[in-house]
Amino acid sequence: MAFLSDSLTRVKPSPTVAMTGLAQELKAKGHDIIALSAGEPDFDTPQNIKDAGMRAITQGQTKYTTVDGIAELKQAICDKFARENDLRYSPSQISVSSGGKQVLFNAFMATLNPGDEVIIPTPYWVSYPDMVKIGGGTPVFVPGDPARGYKIGPDALEAAITPRTKWFLFNSPSNPSGAGYSRAELCALTEVLQRHPHVWVMSDDMYEHLTFDGFEFTTPAQVAPALYDRTLTVNGVSKAYAMTGWRIGYAGGPEALIGAMRKVQSQSTSNPCTISQWAAVEALNGPQEYIRDSCAAFKRRRDLVVGALNQCPGISCPTPNGAFYVYPSIEGCIGKTTARGVEITDDEAFCTALLEETGVATVFGAAFGLSPNFRISYATSDEILTDACARLQAFCERLR
Repeated sequence: MAFLSDSLTRVKPSPTVAMTGLAQELKAKGHDIIALSAGEPDFDTPQNIKDAGMRAITQGQTKYTTVDGIAELKQAICDKFARENDLRYSPSQISVSSGGKQVLFNAFMATLNPGDEVIIPTPYWVSYPDMVKIGGGTPVFVPGDPARGYKIGPDALEAAITPRTKWFLFNSPSNPSGAGYSRAELCALTEVLQRHPHVWVMSDDMYEHLTFDGFEFTTPAQVAPALYDRTLTVNGVSKAYAMTGWRIGYAGGPEALIGAMRKVQSQSTSNPCTISQWAAVEALNGPQEYIRDSCAAFKRRRDLVVGALNQCPGISCPTPNGAFYVYPSIEGCIGKTTARGVEITDDEAFCTALLEETGVATVFGAAFGLSPNFRISYATSDEILTDACARLQAFCERLR
């Protein structure tokens, strides 16, 4: 349509949302659908956090707040960064938004100019490149190495940096692969970044607490203090505390950048939901046993799914370090034909046929920038995952 902005024409709708919507539509029509496409914990928000939200309502804490977060939440975030990441921020260096996505969006809107480049390792979360494009920047993709668990190495990062590079966008553990960078791997990347002082670092740490097998989570400004003054460390309560619908994300960074992000937010959404902010205070300051218990459940589910997928003909699935996703390769399925006569030409064709023929909804790898793969979210019950994997295995066995 002629009246739409040029920037919007560069953006595509979220494929994960689209696949989830299609699955819901088929389910509403009576189809037996198992949706493994949404990145959302299936557990309920812990009771102490819900109680804090209800107290906020009954105590009348329902008015506008400062644009980027109440003082109590900013202090809780400062305490969290110091306690868990050895990062020291003052409240003036903290931004609170309506979800982690808005934090990233605000940062790009506040800093990008036409011609600026943002380095994004692939596979990536589907929203990264489109947020860069809306901000006027250019995404520069660096393919992750399947042999390294879809991670990039320092040489690949070095080769991608140009005089136009504004940001390096880092995500560990990763959505969609679940890959986590060890301290040594992260140190190798930060050594490269220290040689290029014009490059800023945006670290999306949303899956920080969802790690397995003794994996040690670290974040760039933690392992390389020299990067502190040009790093935005992003996190939130959505994944760790099963608070996706509460919509609270946050970041710590240089005061000038946080101020610019505040300006963007002041002319868009203004403050995040007041009730959710008070619930987030309790999430960060209150008991943390829930994280331990949910991680144990996610690890069990990961092992179930990885084991089953590696029994499927044509599929190879690495074991991820964290998050609640697996990102198997379907290279051995490409070129084959399903029981209904559909040719598997690429990963989108695979996922569409899988949904239509078995009722299992996943997301195709091209949506995340690296093919031929697909993403499964195992944030659902063991029983449902067992059923889904059985359907997937039968689907693959029927390929010819």
